[in-house]
Amino acid sequence: MGVIGDETWLEKIPYQGLISFWRAPYTKNLAGADIAIYGIPLDLGTTNRSGARFGPRAIREQSCYLGGFETCWPHTFPFKDRFKLIDYGDLTFLPGKIEDMLAIVEQEVGKIIGQNVLPLGLGGDHLVAYPELKALAKKHGKLSLIHFDAHTDSYEVPYLNHGSMFYHAAVEGILDPENSVQIGIRTPIPETPKYNVIPANECFKLGAEGVIQEIKRIVGKRKCFLSLDVDGMDPAFTPGTGTPVPGGLTSAFQREILWGLKGMNVVGADIVEVAPPYDIANTTALVGAIMAMDILYILGETKKIYR
Repeated sequence: MGVIGDETWLEKIPYQGLISFWRAPYTKNLAGADIAIYGIPLDLGTTNRSGARFGPRAIREQSCYLGGFETCWPHTFPFKDRFKLIDYGDLTFLPGKIEDMLAIVEQEVGKIIGQNVLPLGLGGDHLVAYPELKALAKKHGKLSLIHFDAHTDSYEVPYLNHGSMFYHAAVEGILDPENSVQIGIRTPIPETPKYNVIPANECFKLGAEGVIQEIKRIVGKRKCFLSLDVDGMDPAFTPGTGTPVPGGLTSAFQREILWGLKGMNVVGADIVEVAPPYDIANTTALVGAIMAMDILYILGETKKIYR
């Protein structure tokens, strides 16, 4: 093709080539994989602005801009040199069919973890966490939750949406509220179920290290699911989301907390509520992509220590 120079550099140019997360191989073959990343393009569960259906694609695209370096700062080693990462693609369903989405995601995540591969989901609105949790609980039993958000998403609503799924998961015995923690909350907190909550103002008083220690005190070494809603951060850093709330964490503060969670027994994770239509600079997807990389390093530690 007349290429001059080292062809490996061509693969790192962000605006050309096929898009997968961090240029990981795009495959449904789970053999030998350590971690599978997948998209769930849903925004039918949102109670405010739609658009999160475009989140997985936008996060993947921005990961290509970040992925020119094999090591994600400040982590100290090239992730893909130690762990086999695959992009499993999107878990797809027909528009409007939430029940199909719930069944398909539970089934596909079940396949992933059935091969001892750790899952990382890209949302999609936060309802996608519910079928992920159902699949994980079938394998691991009742789970603890580490949840970053502006909202508790545990509101007592008689149906599933992106603000009620952690209520239903607690009532159904999928999650253990007593040993779970919600961080960055700055909206009303329901009396039940009784999750441990660190509101945004308390986060600022504690600092990143204090928040990390509280998370570890509450969750300990229990098997847990890490769910990061980008609206847990202030809209100055993540404007492209469905239900933004002022007064949240900075992206630097959020990342620093994530760095401190390596070594916890995180058996699955997701990043949700990236809604690109509200963010012309792609800032929110960029933040989502870098935090997905941070979470990969957490999952890598889980694979090394607990598996």
